[in-house]
Amino acid sequence: MSGKPKLHYTKGRGKMESIRWLLAAAGVEFEEEFIETKEDLEKLRNDGVLMFQQVPMVEIDGMKMVQTRAILSYIAAKYNLYGKDLKERAWIDMYVEGTTDLMGMIMYLPFQPADTKEKNLALIIERATTRYFPVYEKALKDHGHDYLVGNKLSWADIHLLEAILMAEECKPDILSAFPLLQAFKGRTSNIPTIKKFLQPGSQRKPPTDEKFVATVRKIFNI
Repeated sequence: MSGKPKLHYTKGRGKMESIRWLLAAAGVEFEEEFIETKEDLEKLRNDGVLMFQQVPMVEIDGMKMVQTRAILSYIAAKYNLYGKDLKERAWIDMYVEGTTDLMGMIMYLPFQPADTKEKNLALIIERATTRYFPVYEKALKDHGHDYLVGNKLSWADIHLLEAILMAEECKPDILSAFPLLQAFKGRTSNIPTIKKFLQPGSQRKPPTDEKFVATVRKIFNI
């Protein structure tokens, strides 16, 4: 039996993508078992391996972990990406919750009715540039280091880079007013494990398209 973590989810980004990012940034190889049909999901539910009948589910260290936040914080702690003390961990948590909120808005955009998409896209851009990115720009300025918390890479940095790249898919020049975030993006993208994950052919998933939306609706009956 392989010692690699095994990820159970659909063949798209969704809530599993941040988990893929964190494992990849930590340099951890992982396997994926894709849920491609309603029957695949039902099998997992019937086997009793989904605590709350939901995915993502990650097999790691003898556990079948569910709930995205629990999985992410376990991985962050296990691979020393969760700060050196309780105070640093609190800052990482706050920054991660902010990027989670922004990425949640972007993640659900393709699933929204066509007549509301333009309005919701405008809201995402407005929130990113007035509520979220100014916070991270100021944090980098005030902190005076390359990273958001302490002076080493943490879960907060990895999550922020993921959020930046998702936001740029909505509006390519979204960072135009944030020079420190532009520099942060360049630096963090060149960390060897992250650089590898950003290359074609990695386990990073493409943006959600209409075909994937249809597949998800079928699997989850939504």
